[in-house]
Amino acid sequence: MSALSEEQAAGKIQKLREEIRRHDRLYYVFSDPEISDREYDRFMKELSALEEKFPDLKTPDSPTQRVGGVPASDFSAVRHQIPMLSLDNCYSLEELDDWFARNAKLLGGRRPTFVLEAKIDGVSASLTYQNGRLIQGATRGDGETGEDVTANLRTIRNIPLSLAKGKTPSLLEVRGEVVMNAHDFKKMNESQKKSGAMIFANPRNATSGSLRQKDPKITASRPLRFYCHSQGFADGARHKTHFEFLEAMEALGFPVVPWRRLCADENAVKKTIVKAKEELAKLPFQTDGLVVKVNEADIQSLLGATAKSPRWAVAYKFESHQATTKFNKVIYSVGRTGVITPVADLEPVAIGGVTVKHASLHNFDEIKRLRVKIGDTVLVERAGDVIPKVVKVAKEAPRGVMIDIPKKCPSCGGRVAKDKEEEVAYRCANSIDCPAQLMGIILHWSSRNAMEIDGLGESAVEQMLAKKLVRNAADLYELKKENLLGLELFADKKTDNLLAQIVKSKTKPLSRVLYALGIRHVGEKMARVLAQRFGSMEALRAASQEDLESVPEVGPIVAESIKNYFEDARAGELIRRLQRLGLNLEEPKEERRRGPFSGKLVVFTGTLSTYPRHEAEALVRRLGGETASAITKKVNLVVAGEEAGNKLDKAKKMGIAVANEEDFLRLIDHAR
Repeated sequence: MSALSEEQAAGKIQKLREEIRRHDRLYYVFSDPEISDREYDRFMKELSALEEKFPDLKTPDSPTQRVGGVPASDFSAVRHQIPMLSLDNCYSLEELDDWFARNAKLLGGRRPTFVLEAKIDGVSASLTYQNGRLIQGATRGDGETGEDVTANLRTIRNIPLSLAKGKTPSLLEVRGEVVMNAHDFKKMNESQKKSGAMIFANPRNATSGSLRQKDPKITASRPLRFYCHSQGFADGARHKTHFEFLEAMEALGFPVVPWRRLCADENAVKKTIVKAKEELAKLPFQTDGLVVKVNEADIQSLLGATAKSPRWAVAYKFESHQATTKFNKVIYSVGRTGVITPVADLEPVAIGGVTVKHASLHNFDEIKRLRVKIGDTVLVERAGDVIPKVVKVAKEAPRGVMIDIPKKCPSCGGRVAKDKEEEVAYRCANSIDCPAQLMGIILHWSSRNAMEIDGLGESAVEQMLAKKLVRNAADLYELKKENLLGLELFADKKTDNLLAQIVKSKTKPLSRVLYALGIRHVGEKMARVLAQRFGSMEALRAASQEDLESVPEVGPIVAESIKNYFEDARAGELIRRLQRLGLNLEEPKEERRRGPFSGKLVVFTGTLSTYPRHEAEALVRRLGGETASAITKKVNLVVAGEEAGNKLDKAKKMGIAVANEEDFLRLIDHAR
């Protein structure tokens, strides 16, 4: 090896890398290895030795760089250029027919083809390639913002670190699922048990935990795999159909979701679904149904998306598991907003491999509809294999006991009143001293998508409330070490870690604080919108009802809820305390260029031939504008593609400016 020149070494290194990548693909994508593990290790050792000898020839996409880098102190946030939306679900062919019918109304006679895919029960991730090289990997997170786990995703052996040059867009984002095969999961758990390490409950939990390891070497030791199922952002022309995209990605070296079928129409979809269950059971990983997708890219763009889900795709969940059991008594759960939810306490029963002891009764109107009484035998279902619920009465008890709406809160004894806004809901009116509400408020404040205070679980909060250490979120920031050492299971290290997490949370942006406050009708997305629009807590508190309603996403009900919250003296005192305690109450400015859409609210209607709807909207936002889905007096511009519908007519009647696709492209070109 010492006699090699750098030029000779470069040639040998290139050949070794190509050979290792070929064997990775054979093993991890096709499950058809040609060589033994020992021979594979020999190739890796030879490559490592050459790269050590010639360090200038070491590159980030070398197979030797998968084994893990420097441990991360924390994961940085990654904002998705195009949101990673979740899917709506349907649980029967009748519900699927409803989905077909809803889309048909929007398509004006166009009839799409469809792609069916196995719905892999894994962890969503995106991979971004620049000039064919993997530059970033991120989790889905909340759909808008994920975590940068590039170092961990690089360790997954069936993810290509580089793509063939000349065959890929200069920028390509591929999305898919990270998963652990059932056989690999079983072997890993056996190994964990032997070494006295943590045993994972299921492959999905193991995958999620492995992907968020701060030390990539730990991730590298876990048998993770990636399967591509969709495209995010990309430069240049897109594939005309989803099926073409999947085939193109497979040709580039990506492992693509292995069970997929092309269906000519709705009837073909339904026939394929009927046959699919047995075929899916043979796959090496867990699935939780199928995904039905419109195949044509232009029709996908025409259908668009809601705030949460694309209209052109839906998850089909197979028939849920059911069983009958005795309904023993009703338990009342009190949430952080005071809503009282009835829960059925059941004789334990096995449903789908899980012992079920409790099931949701949803609300008191549902109890009335079911005509269920304590003592009845009820049919319980794990809907979507996740949430057990009472479906109906299977057999009435001779002396069944009627379920009354409680007059007093089961947690604090406070007054219970019917909600004026949500008529099916009953709430505890004591929002100051109700232990259940306080518990919910503190847990929500510390949750991952709010202030993200690790180590603050139910047991800890329960003890803090019992000892009157906390009464609201601000009290968390005045906790001292001596307070916590008196709690059960709190030793020095755990106490120090929790206090460090609390201090760290002070730097979270305003959007996190707004969501953490639990203002009614202000979820994660609305909190981000408000924070970006007003910039600071001070400006938001000073906003009038009219100011709030000027925000495109804010209607009268949301605006009134926000105003009512800030006019409450207790809320004002809480915010003043949080400010005194050093919390950040401002939002960093989102990086946007000034451009042709600055200060404008834009609505798209019809189909664009050059960009899918979501990409066109992303371009508008990057060039300073905002987008909306409905025509209102706040809209400044409507971009009309082919087969523009009622939105165009409405815009013309209201005198709103209209641009065609050519105009839109000119505006973008001028900004470049």
